[in-house]
Amino acid sequence: MINRYLIEAGGLDIHDGDVIGIAVETTCRFHRSLAFPDIVNAGLRVGKLGTSSVRYEIGLFRGDDAEAAATGHFVHVFVTRATQRPTPIPERTRAALERLQVG
Repeated sequence: MINRYLIEAGGLDIHDGDVIGIAVETTCRFHRSLAFPDIVNAGLRVGKLGTSSVRYEIGLFRGDDAEAAATGHFVHVFVTRATQRPTPIPERTRAALERLQVG
């Protein structure tokens, strides 16, 4: 979901670009069960946007439930492909991420 957004809205070239994002941390907290045939809605937002990293916050909801069945986060660090060292998030990608940022 987020990779497609970064490619389409942020201009990230995951195959040939000089800068790529690497998922360096993931967390998921279980709150209640989800099971077939439940309809599951997912929410994603940018909780923190740094110079070379972004923390996404996610929630999984059963149907129209207001309380999440699971919550979590993951972190992308943007690196230069050649060196695998952190690099500033490209401007177009940063602008796309800012649109997902909350408060």
